[in-house]
Amino acid sequence: MKAVSWFKEINKGSLSIAGGKGANLGEMYNTGMPVPPGFVVNAQAYKEFIEETKIKDKITEILSGLDVENNDQLQSKANEVQKLIVSTEMPEHIKNEIIEAYETMGISDEQASSIDLDQKNNEEFVAVRSSATAEDLPEASFAGQQATFLNIRGNEELVKAVRGCWASLFTARAVYYRVKNNFNHMQVLIAVVVQKMVNSEKSGITFSANPSTNNKDEIIVEACFGLGEAIVSGSVNPDSYVVDKNSMEIKSKTISEQEWAYVKDENGKTVKKTIKDEMKKVQKLKEEEIIGLAKIAKHLEEHYQKPQDIEWAIEKGKIYIVQTRPITTIKDIQKQEDDSGSEKQEKQSEEEGIKISDANVLVTGNTASPGMASGVVKIANEPDEFSKIHKGDVLVTKMTNPDMVPIMKRASAIVTDMGGTTCHAAIVSREMGIPCIVGTGNATKTLKENTMITVDATHGKVYEGKVAFKKKEQKEQTMQRSELITATQIKVIMDFPDFAEKAAATGADGVGLLRAEHMILGNNMHPAYLVKQGRKEELIKILVEGISKVARAFDGKPVWYRTLDAPTDEFKTLEGGEDEPEEENPMLGWRGIRRGLDQRGMLKAEFEAIKKVHDMGLKNVGVMIPLVTRVDEVKEAKEVLEEVFDDEFVEFGVMVETPAAVWIIEDICKLGIEFISFGTNDLTQYTLAIDRNNGLVQKYYDELHPAVLAEISRVINICKKYHVQTSICGQAGSNPKMASFLVRQGIDSISANPDAVNQIRSTVAVTEKKLLLDAERRNLRPNH
Repeated sequence: MKAVSWFKEINKGSLSIAGGKGANLGEMYNTGMPVPPGFVVNAQAYKEFIEETKIKDKITEILSGLDVENNDQLQSKANEVQKLIVSTEMPEHIKNEIIEAYETMGISDEQASSIDLDQKNNEEFVAVRSSATAEDLPEASFAGQQATFLNIRGNEELVKAVRGCWASLFTARAVYYRVKNNFNHMQVLIAVVVQKMVNSEKSGITFSANPSTNNKDEIIVEACFGLGEAIVSGSVNPDSYVVDKNSMEIKSKTISEQEWAYVKDENGKTVKKTIKDEMKKVQKLKEEEIIGLAKIAKHLEEHYQKPQDIEWAIEKGKIYIVQTRPITTIKDIQKQEDDSGSEKQEKQSEEEGIKISDANVLVTGNTASPGMASGVVKIANEPDEFSKIHKGDVLVTKMTNPDMVPIMKRASAIVTDMGGTTCHAAIVSREMGIPCIVGTGNATKTLKENTMITVDATHGKVYEGKVAFKKKEQKEQTMQRSELITATQIKVIMDFPDFAEKAAATGADGVGLLRAEHMILGNNMHPAYLVKQGRKEELIKILVEGISKVARAFDGKPVWYRTLDAPTDEFKTLEGGEDEPEEENPMLGWRGIRRGLDQRGMLKAEFEAIKKVHDMGLKNVGVMIPLVTRVDEVKEAKEVLEEVFDDEFVEFGVMVETPAAVWIIEDICKLGIEFISFGTNDLTQYTLAIDRNNGLVQKYYDELHPAVLAEISRVINICKKYHVQTSICGQAGSNPKMASFLVRQGIDSISANPDAVNQIRSTVAVTEKKLLLDAERRNLRPNH
């Protein structure tokens, strides 16, 4: 049997020969879709390889008796099989056929009959992708379990990559998945797709139905500049276009700024390239390209009779379809089509699925961001796993970090093993409005890859399968401007400048905390490294862009920027972060203003960025320093600030988030500050000796603990004496009980999450009214 099949020779019925990916490419090629040229190393070639070399029995022996729940044993056995495959020479007849196909790839049939051997191409860059014989099936998604090798050139490199794809059939994850889904290891063969690389100027993903809402009448097109690795891995935020499937009209566009793109250099290596300033904010696709991609998506869905997840690329104005596979998260579309009239309206207000009373609870945890969503489990802890997260999936991870922000935006819900209600996942998911459960302790072990679950983050429960739940009538209350007027200002907490306009629409009285971390760390470059390399202006530019966006959205209202406060473990993954120290407990380590003063070039760059924002006419931005424990820290930071601003006024304040700051607050006030802001996340942590990221002790984490309240009361009273504004920017500010307490203490402002602004304003209004009534009663009470 031959080892190679060209795309023209296969179709969707060729699953056993070409695997899911290969069969799909052949099917698309033969229906006239613009597929880059290529061929498939047949699954039979892999079968012959393991049989002729007599390693099949060795593989079976290695995997015999394997306990896949024993992770160490699973990893060891999987590695042993992979090493065996990559170290075994390929039979000559298979190798020669692969090389012959590679050298004639892209040559037409007419050319092939008369071509000279010396004219054959062996310098073509190709992508080499695995194509398992059960992959990309409608009911089982193997996507992301096997290997992909990009920019392969030359005969030897190609043969090596094919063996690498064969070996990837036995990664620990793939072995585990097959055992859990009752696939026999030896019955799952693997084909390998070899396809010409498209040197794309633009690339992206098209969903023929909306995977977030299950709306079958919408096509979603996502696009970025450069190669597709950036968008598939979640490294950049793409443009998103919504197209009406019936009228083929563009319903909406979300244009995202793109700072860099992946491109191929002259050696075929994928490298990062900075995008020119004038191109960073432009729409990626022309109108006709959007409509063209939507029409292709509709055609593919009709052809396959299933909603499709399509990867595409555009080179020199021509659209190429790289691959298509079913969207496994969208179910029962035909059933939805059959619904009509009142039944349809009723179903629109209620998700289909298992009754919640009949559902099996898989894991429980702490509510970080309320809400309910269903989706397919995707477990991701390392950057090389991020590419498998598609829109509508449930991200399951040990703990999130700033590198995960792009893929968090794609998730329908987030579930973590570790973390408390003030951890990174909690903070980010609340601002994004994504349901999130943290501190489950065992989600990454209990929840199984590619299974459907329902996350009830409001109640901290994860259910097996798709659970039916009523969709409450939502009137966007959280984002409506409140008509209430309160003496206590209600501000917002901001992490992402792109959400500033939405947050400002709540009618908030300003920004009580603008965090620097995601602006800086999202660039993936260590800020101190940039300064050390003489690239300080790059850091300043990033900050100016983010800060000014927020300042404009809240024009005329105060915006308090907090200088960088990232623990060393978050710096470590950045370019230039190789020398970060190893710390046993980074939360108690080299962070906050203590690090800022040790690395003054970095701190000064932050102050210079704020000065540039002021020079733009946006003088509503103030600055506050975090994790203060000594008076000298405040004094030295003020000196650096005054060096940058000279005689120009800028509001300067400190975070009160340590017991030390509570007890030296009077001395700090005497130095001359305009405001303080309680960071109750850390203040509670340090006062109660509780790691706020540790799910095991979350039940003891209490911002309303008498000790914490006593600290807050003390600071407010002393600050009143020195006419220093008081505010709160910790998560506790979104708690109505804390808000009521703070108003009674006489705090000047409360900062809450954007979705809690109106609730907190209502609580404050009620409390203020009650205080006034109490005062009136006292005044009316007769003297005795």
